[in-house]
Amino acid sequence: MTEKIIRAAEEKDFAKILKLNAADVEMLSPLDEKILSRMAELAELFQVVEIGGEVVAFQIIFREGTDYWSENYKWFCENYPRFLYIDRIVVDKDFRQFGIGRSFYDEVFHLAKSCGISTVAAEIDIAPKYNSASMAFHKKMGFHEVGTRLFKKNITVSLQIKNL
Repeated sequence: MTEKIIRAAEEKDFAKILKLNAADVEMLSPLDEKILSRMAELAELFQVVEIGGEVVAFQIIFREGTDYWSENYKWFCENYPRFLYIDRIVVDKDFRQFGIGRSFYDEVFHLAKSCGISTVAAEIDIAPKYNSASMAFHKKMGFHEVGTRLFKKNITVSLQIKNL
């Protein structure tokens, strides 16, 4: 595999980011360019992974206290004073199992530590479709469940944190 480069996302990456998100939309919220632009403005960390000059993954991370509208993010705001929230990490299906997710999480953990933040938060779909790969990955990365909530009237998520 060609070297992977993690870098800040740029507007020129938006078309590829939207395509990656659309490919996994059953496990994510849909995005359009307007929503993505607003998320980019609010994000504490917005990165892509490039391999061979092609964007193959992205992550969007928020800190507490932004105007982000996600109900799951708001739950963490109500329950934790300081945290980084992993809104989404998306890796092209052809590039999974190459350590990209772990590299992204290492970036998040490094940022949290450098900001004096000891909690990293995320959520994983558990119903109607149980995301077993994500659950196993988060467990391996040291996350644990702190609650569940019904989201969008038919999706239940596992709310998880990792204490650093």
